[in-house]
Amino acid sequence: MSGEDDSSGWQLTESDPSVFTPLSSRQLHRELLKTLGVPLIVDDLYSLDAEALASLQPLRALIFLFKWIPSSAGTASAGQYDTDFPGFFAHQVVNNACATLAVLNALGNIPSLPTGPQLAELNSFTAGMDPQTRGMVITSADWLREAHNALSPPSAVSLDGLGLPRKSEDAYHFVVYLPVMGAVYELDGLKEFPVRHGTYEESGEGWLKTAREVIENRIATYPAGALEFSLLALRDDPLPVLQTRLQELQASGNSAASVEVISLISRENEKRQRWAFENSLRRHNHVGLVHALLVALAKGGKLSSAQAMAKTTMQARIEKAAASEEGFE
Repeated sequence: MSGEDDSSGWQLTESDPSVFTPLSSRQLHRELLKTLGVPLIVDDLYSLDAEALASLQPLRALIFLFKWIPSSAGTASAGQYDTDFPGFFAHQVVNNACATLAVLNALGNIPSLPTGPQLAELNSFTAGMDPQTRGMVITSADWLREAHNALSPPSAVSLDGLGLPRKSEDAYHFVVYLPVMGAVYELDGLKEFPVRHGTYEESGEGWLKTAREVIENRIATYPAGALEFSLLALRDDPLPVLQTRLQELQASGNSAASVEVISLISRENEKRQRWAFENSLRRHNHVGLVHALLVALAKGGKLSSAQAMAKTTMQARIEKAAASEEGFE
């Protein structure tokens, strides 16, 4: 959850699903995974059907972003609290850290996951701690806070000290769904304990079938067409596997299959180039450019028409996003 107080240096990341989530939350998680040294990536999920989920296997966890309601913070809306949870679980003890904490709660429960030295040291140091203490240690890690803040938008304009009334904004929160020791769990740093959603069958869809049912039931509590949630898939990075497969095919002389794998590798590389470009945009301060463009439009008498066109374009984007969200239903 994001808020104005008790941030302890953790900067707010844009998390309104109707505007920023398809870019900002996934970029934060992707950059964070690189810092943590784990061979995983995150991808957007636009549908929860079995075919869409199967295309992303092996899938390690689902990261769910939703509009936070204070009355629901301390209760388990579905499932049961597991007071003897055997895995890794940390409380969110400061505001603005929920995206990073969701990732750590997921990674800490993936067996035999290779990690970088900083994360390995953090996991070792916090082993055996209660969730509250572990959360305090995590949010006190300077290197982790710096990684989190790296993709926060630049603050070029400050309204502090002007005596303007503060506007209350909606808060959004990240939670994780993943399998732990034969059961599906919901890990929410604002809840006292992990929520257990029951066991699952290893055959077929496995744990994803149960997770999908839980998430769909949660989404169903929102008004029809609501854009107050988003879903990310935490999965193995497919690029190393594809590169190894290509070497094997080329060594065996299977040119037809090699062409297909090369196409898949090319798509993955293009995706990473797009991620890098998006990250560069987020780190750059565009206020000066925007101001200059607005002044030029106003001087040319074109500002009103540009404003009308922008409204039309934004409405089209909202309608397109609403259509995409229907895939969750």
